[in-house]
Amino acid sequence: MDWRTIIAGMMLAVAAAATPANAAGDNPPKAAQPAPWLPASFTPPVLAKASGFKLVPLGPALVKIDYDAYMASIEHLQKTFTRSTDWPHKNLTAADAMADMESEATRFRKRESFAYGVLTPDGRRERGSVYVSPSNVAGYDAVVRLWVTKAEYDAGFDAELHAWVQNWVRAKWPFAKVAYPGRAIDWATWDALVATSKKNGKA
Repeated sequence: MDWRTIIAGMMLAVAAAATPANAAGDNPPKAAQPAPWLPASFTPPVLAKASGFKLVPLGPALVKIDYDAYMASIEHLQKTFTRSTDWPHKNLTAADAMADMESEATRFRKRESFAYGVLTPDGRRERGSVYVSPSNVAGYDAVVRLWVTKAEYDAGFDAELHAWVQNWVRAKWPFAKVAYPGRAIDWATWDALVATSKKNGKA
């Protein structure tokens, strides 16, 4: 189970809503398709360089350094990123890690969401990760989440990366308003917004 599944479950738990029975029988009307969250002409970045690190899409080629990064920071990430003991945890296997990387690569290819590893310039170590996803909360075009390892957090890299990512998103992505849950928006406020979206049938 990857962190997206865990967070989705947490969001649903915030505001469960009953699904109305379909009164249209075997031929229900088709729901209107939502507008794409990204313009068709937009090409997501596949490399971003900064002083001391670079961002590249997560995928099978990064499975080992990604696994090493989060498994070295289990308690830290449970407290600061997922707010759950479900990910990461000590029983995650190499097979679990590969399945997660394959899933992230598929989402990237399908333009469903975009996960990046934050690597050292030589690409040998992962310092953290950045995730760009569509928002289910009204008024926001996208949600950006990020984490760094415990060692990097203690060294002050979390604040540095957060500031850099905000500038990068403004410069390179076609969004008018972006949510940074747990950062620019505290978790209590974000959870309330998710609950409202759920009640309104958007989440």
